[in-house]
Amino acid sequence: MQFRRTIPAMGRIPAAEYGVTLGDFFFPVFLGERLGARLQGLALAVAGALIVSAAAQVVIAIPGTPVPITGQTFGVLLVGTALGARRALASMSLYLLIGILGAPVFRGGAHGIAQFAAVSDGGVIALAPTGGYLVGMLLAGWIVGRLADLGWDRTVLGTVGAMLIGTLIIYTFGASWLSASLNLPLAEGIAKGVLPFLLGDALKLLAAVGVFPSAWWYVNNIRGAGPR
Repeated sequence: MQFRRTIPAMGRIPAAEYGVTLGDFFFPVFLGERLGARLQGLALAVAGALIVSAAAQVVIAIPGTPVPITGQTFGVLLVGTALGARRALASMSLYLLIGILGAPVFRGGAHGIAQFAAVSDGGVIALAPTGGYLVGMLLAGWIVGRLADLGWDRTVLGTVGAMLIGTLIIYTFGASWLSASLNLPLAEGIAKGVLPFLLGDALKLLAAVGVFPSAWWYVNNIRGAGPR
């Protein structure tokens, strides 16, 4: 498959390129031929889960809120954009599964179903304050991956749009869950679970804007070939 020499406009990539993301260029020819498409997809899903796991270990506590700054959000958006919808969904599902089963892959080495909810001695289910962010990351990875399948990450405008949509999904689930877990008004949940992170997420978005369109420029103009 040959790519056009110019970067296509958002949503206007050739039909033959739908579903082709940067993850398709991660394997050298000899390795890709040996693995095959399914094993390549599995390898990328595992790699994506490891990337998010590593990013989750970057934790900065913020006074006044149980939600810290972590690298998770950026890791999820990075994986979704690089791998596309199906592989990103598989990657995030794997990440959440191994974390629930006990692997220390959540923020700061946390793990277990208690990161989502716990049952008290009286049989009452109590939501964990940050569980909604994890649930939101699953959907955000898939949505951002879908937009990457459509070529949004090949332009600055498309990358910004995809990242904003993914971040909004994570915030929506996170702030709503946080409000319910602490019995707070939604406005206060937003104040504790969204507003402190806007500047950091804006910086992450700028980093993504610099990475993805530039990577596609390299693929189209330097490498000049389809996935191997």
